Amino acid sequence: MKALTKPLALVKLCCEALAEKKAADLRVLDISKQSSITDYLVLATGTSEPHLRALRVEVEKVLDAAKAHIVGIETAQDSGWTVVDTFEIMVHLFTTENRAKYRLESLWKDAVEVSVPSLLGLVSKPKAPKSAGKRVASPKKRKIGPSKK
Repeated sequence: MKALTKPLALVKLCCEALAEKKAADLRVLDISKQSSITDYLVLATGTSEPHLRALRVEVEKVLDAAKAHIVGIETAQDSGWTVVDTFEIMVHLFTTENRAKYRLESLWKDAVEVSVPSLLGLVSKPKAPKSAGKRVASPKKRKIGPSKK
């Protein structure tokens, strides 16, 4: 994988944190060609309001550790939607109901989707055939000559 840009490196850190905290349906959209306010959207689903809070806290921790400037955090109690904005990336955390209701993936349908498994290094390389790379024992040599009885 080629070197990551700074915004994409932050996206990767956020995705790692979200995956570790069991966020569901993790998706990344590159909207840099469609938007003048941000480059990437990170979308994730939490199972409940406490889970959304835990996801937000983890995202804040990794962004703070990376010395990324958090422009703002929008969350209302029991709203089912939290946004963490670093200008270059926006992390949207939803409950299942609000993810379906707001459908940001549809709103940004012209965006380029970034493969989260590739970003996290979870894509395995194609496996070589089983015989490739294995040492095959040479056939046993038989003695030629009169057999003993």
